[in-house]
Amino acid sequence: MAEPSAAAVAMIERLIAFATVSRDSNLTLIHWVREYLAGFSIASHLTYDESRTKANLFATIGPAGEGGVMLSGHIDVVPIDGQDWTTDPFQPVVKDGRIYGRGTSDMKSFVAVVLAKVPAMVAAAGRLATPIHLAFSYDEEIGCIGVQNLIASLGKDVVRPRLCIVGEPTMMRVVNGHKGKGS
Repeated sequence: MAEPSAAAVAMIERLIAFATVSRDSNLTLIHWVREYLAGFSIASHLTYDESRTKANLFATIGPAGEGGVMLSGHIDVVPIDGQDWTTDPFQPVVKDGRIYGRGTSDMKSFVAVVLAKVPAMVAAAGRLATPIHLAFSYDEEIGCIGVQNLIASLGKDVVRPRLCIVGEPTMMRVVNGHKGKGS
């Protein structure tokens, strides 16, 4: 397996430092991501929960229009209450070539790698036949709550990606279906 880039590791460490426990607000991380994308002239759209303390983020890179690929991940993590951490779970620790911290495998590392690749995506934007969509949601850990607002928002904007890649951990196996939520 290839070593992660320095940019990807730095982004993983940055995202882990945001304590986005599902019971708390995620806005500090979401606003940071929004500003990061704005630095590449990428507009993003936020959809909030009823209390306006949590938000999903959606952004598009490349040509406008139908189709494209959506890279999707949640940024909330489960609480650490009652767990025996020997280090601060929101201060990443690199040990034996691994990064330890809350959310490293589920699923801030996926989101971080996507964000680390944004400069390359922007550089390729003029050559893309279809768009790349970024979709980051809240409250997956407590029932896929946030993504419902995101899907409703996308339906209003008529964004219909052809493919959605969700970075959930799968033991490095491709999974073309997963449990879901229906209303």
